[in-house]
Amino acid sequence: MVPNPLLKKLGYSNNDRLVIIHVDDVGMCHASLQGFMDLWEFGTISSGAVMVPCPWFPAVADWARQNPNVDLGVHGTVNSEWDGYRWSPVSTRDQASGLMDKDGFFHQREPAAWENADPEAVRIEVETQAERALAAGINITHIDTHMGTITNPRFIAGYLQTLNHFKTPGLMPRLDVQGFIALGFSAEEAGMFAGMIGQLEEQGFPMIDGIDYLSLEDPTNQIEIAKQKLGALPVGITHLLMHPAIDTAELRAITPDWECRVANYNAFMSQEIKSFIKNEGFQVIGYKPIRDLMQSDKP
Repeated sequence: MVPNPLLKKLGYSNNDRLVIIHVDDVGMCHASLQGFMDLWEFGTISSGAVMVPCPWFPAVADWARQNPNVDLGVHGTVNSEWDGYRWSPVSTRDQASGLMDKDGFFHQREPAAWENADPEAVRIEVETQAERALAAGINITHIDTHMGTITNPRFIAGYLQTLNHFKTPGLMPRLDVQGFIALGFSAEEAGMFAGMIGQLEEQGFPMIDGIDYLSLEDPTNQIEIAKQKLGALPVGITHLLMHPAIDTAELRAITPDWECRVANYNAFMSQEIKSFIKNEGFQVIGYKPIRDLMQSDKP
C-alpha cells in the first residue's frame, strides 16, 4: 500500500516507525485500573481504553480527572465474557434491543451479539458510553472495540457514524484484502473492509496501519516477545495492545487468563522494556495527536 498520509500530517516521514502502546480493559476490575495507572506513571505505555459499563469505571474517571494529560479512550463494549463477573448496557434495559442475554447482561461471546443485537441499539450503546465518559470528565482520545465486536459487518456502519459524531479516531487498520484475511475475516468480508478503508482514506479519515498484541494464552517470555514485536515494527503506525493487571485475588477469581495479564504488566514494568523502547529507534505516540488533528478539520 502507499505510505500512510497520516505520517506526514503528524510531522513524521513516510519511513518512520510509530507505535501506540495500548492498554485494553481499563476499569474492568480494580487490578486492571491499577495496572494501567502504574504503567502510565512508569512511562512504557502511551494509551488506554476504559470499559464504561464495568464496576470500576467511576474510579477510572476519578483518576483521569486528576491526570488530565492521560491518553484514554473508550473501549466500546457490548460483550460481558466472564462467567461469574458480568456487566450490562448503560443505554437501555429493553430486551428488544437484543443487547442482553436472558439474565440481563451483555452476551458473553461475539457471535451471540452479532446474531441478536440490533445495529442501531449497538450504535446508541457505544455513543452512550462515550457520552458518559465525557460527562465524567474523561477527555477521550479515541473509541476502540472490546473483543472486536462492533467492527462486525452488521455494526461497522454505526461504529463509523459514532467516530464521526465525536470526531475521534478508532481502531481502523488500513489493510488490503490479504491483510484482513490474515486477521481472520472471510474473503467476502475482507473485500468489503478493504474497499471501505480505501474510501475512508480518500475522505481524509485518520487510520493506523496495523494491529498487534501480547498473547493472553501463554504468560511465559513476555519481555522477549514484547521486544521481538517492538523490534520488528514496520514502517507506519502500529497499534500494539495488551491487557496488563496487577496480581490480586479478585483478578484470579474473574478470569482464567490472569497469569497472562499479570505477565503483560510485569513485562512493561521492567527496566529492560523501558530501555528497549527508548533506544530501539521507533517513535511512541498516543491517540491524542491523531484526535487533535481530526478535530482541527485540517485536510
